[in-house]
Amino acid sequence: MQDDEPMTTPLKVAIAGAGAISEFHLKGWQAQSGVELVAICDPDAQKARARADEFAIAHVYTDTARMLSEARPDALDIITPVGTHAPLVRMAAAQGIHVMCQKPMTPTVAEAEALIADVGEGIRFMVHENYRFRPHYAEIAQRVQGGQIGRLRHARLTVRSASLLSYGDTPAFLLNRQPYLAEFPRLLVFEVLIHHLDALRSILGEMRVLDARLDRMNPALKGEDVALVTLQSHDGAIITIDANISALGYPDLPTDRLELLGEADTLVYDRDRITLLSRPDEVSIHDLAANYQACFTGAVTEFVTGLRTGRPFATDRLDNLQTLRLMEAIYNRAGGGA
Repeated sequence: MQDDEPMTTPLKVAIAGAGAISEFHLKGWQAQSGVELVAICDPDAQKARARADEFAIAHVYTDTARMLSEARPDALDIITPVGTHAPLVRMAAAQGIHVMCQKPMTPTVAEAEALIADVGEGIRFMVHENYRFRPHYAEIAQRVQGGQIGRLRHARLTVRSASLLSYGDTPAFLLNRQPYLAEFPRLLVFEVLIHHLDALRSILGEMRVLDARLDRMNPALKGEDVALVTLQSHDGAIITIDANISALGYPDLPTDRLELLGEADTLVYDRDRITLLSRPDEVSIHDLAANYQACFTGAVTEFVTGLRTGRPFATDRLDNLQTLRLMEAIYNRAGGGA
């Protein structure tokens, strides 16, 4: 199937990875019509079997190559650690199987460029970068692009959580779910802010990094948990990102505040509400728990719709490469890491 050729038959999908995040992917797949989950694979057979039982998936594997050969899916959803992404994408592409791959696509821009070149146009290849599908960020993008604030001149994004902070005997939320993150030499920007960078791109367009400073509050980490980044939009607006995910007193999951100051008005998103300051009584309130699943479902829907219509994916591998380049530029500006 060519890159722009639509898929009209029922879609057979295989899943690689049965870890914690797979639950949200699988709920997204359950929400699709005309899709059959034919197989799931994980090196831990018990994890794979548990997900198969929960989501009525017929076949369980511990080897992805065998799964692809025997199940013969149309598409593969890759929900595995980042170091496995490129080999699995290449494996699927060699068999003409379309791919949706969790972010980050690869650990570095150079590896992503090589992967994209190797895959070429033989399959459809989307990165599961889901923040732009969060209903609150999608609403902000619509309102900014609809002209509500006029020309943007200044923006500030603040991100706070206690994701990487241990309280006494209580392990850090994110490290309890993904303990390998403690060994990542690149952490906050690579694992968390990459989402925000992509969301900002969807709202404001392309940006370049002007300055970056990284720090570490939790001494048990190898990578950074604090970041201060300055960017500039394509038309000159200054954007600041101020993030700390070892922040005492904050929730386990990141809470965001985004101020967008334009020549016509100011739009503020604060945790669960969006307000245009000229209309303070008109507040758009979001259910963040519902929005968490909605962004996974939205990304899966984008993939399925793109396959069926031939429409480009919003987070196609070439688009996502721009987000990776921003991420890497931050580390370069900061001197390589924390």
